[in-house]
Amino acid sequence: MPEVPATSRRGLLLGTAAASAGALLTACTGNEPKSAGTDTGNAPVADGTPGRPVTIGFAGPQADHGWLAAINANARQRAEAYPDVTLEITEGSNDTAAQIGQIQTLINKKVDVLVVLPADGRALTRVGLQAMESGIPVVNLDRVFASPQAYRCWIGGDNYGMGLNAGRFIGEQLKDKPDARVVELAGMDNLELTKERTRGFDDALGNYPNIRKVARLAAEFTVESGQARMAQLLQAQKRFDALWNHDDDQGVGALRAVRQAGRDDFLMVGGAGARSAMDAIKAGDGVLKATVLYPPTMAASAVDLARALGQGEGVGGLSELEIPASVTLYSAVVTKDNVDRYLPMGFD
Repeated sequence: MPEVPATSRRGLLLGTAAASAGALLTACTGNEPKSAGTDTGNAPVADGTPGRPVTIGFAGPQADHGWLAAINANARQRAEAYPDVTLEITEGSNDTAAQIGQIQTLINKKVDVLVVLPADGRALTRVGLQAMESGIPVVNLDRVFASPQAYRCWIGGDNYGMGLNAGRFIGEQLKDKPDARVVELAGMDNLELTKERTRGFDDALGNYPNIRKVARLAAEFTVESGQARMAQLLQAQKRFDALWNHDDDQGVGALRAVRQAGRDDFLMVGGAGARSAMDAIKAGDGVLKATVLYPPTMAASAVDLARALGQGEGVGGLSELEIPASVTLYSAVVTKDNVDRYLPMGFD
């Protein structure tokens, strides 16, 4: 999962999931989209009279992770639903210099608005400033630039909230169990997002005096790393009651290790909202009982915000004439009870 700002990005979304974001984050014109379930989220179907034509430049990292691929798909689908939007999307790169070059190309094309998910927010701050200074407003998606002057609006997920809600769910499941033990399979420890998720998790567990976190290992957001680190945790911890895994992609490997070890004596909570995790939760025949969302539908909402900026509008559902300065998506907990609602948002 990509790097995200150190600051808590809790804020503004009506409802409990990004599936409802389209209704809120639509420019106040006659062209408000209807939602339609797809493999990557609730992309809209445009309806009504088009507004002022807007060309949106979209630049993100290389889609080398299921979540990032879903980010790109959500942006494309949202843009295609608007007859007044043209999307100029770059190939994407994890190389800072290459991504800066791609964004500068979009600036030179004089797009109306930029949506940027930086591979490295701090390193790409200067090009964000360049765009803003040239009169092109920037919607900063998820990984935040180092200066608020580099963007007009930030929209993204809530890493602290992911950890908090994962901890609360586990806490409620184990609150009556004496000496309950919990382990954590984190993401990459050099990323601020991982620290935020762990901090939220620890803060939530602090409300349950009967629960101790007895082990934590960091993986690398890959199936292979998840399997290897989970095997280590299982070997070292002969008894625990719950596991929180930060990322559903590495969770595929973690579940392999669990099956290979023949363990079924604990409950598992995942993170991000992959379709494979939701399918396992719905089946209900394994240790995975919930996942905490980090919705890639934020990219669709970023296109909504960019369109509103380009047309000089606010957003539907709010009284203000301008779009917000920041929008933080809620990290809903998906369980067997509500999984059908969230399945259309699951990513491959």
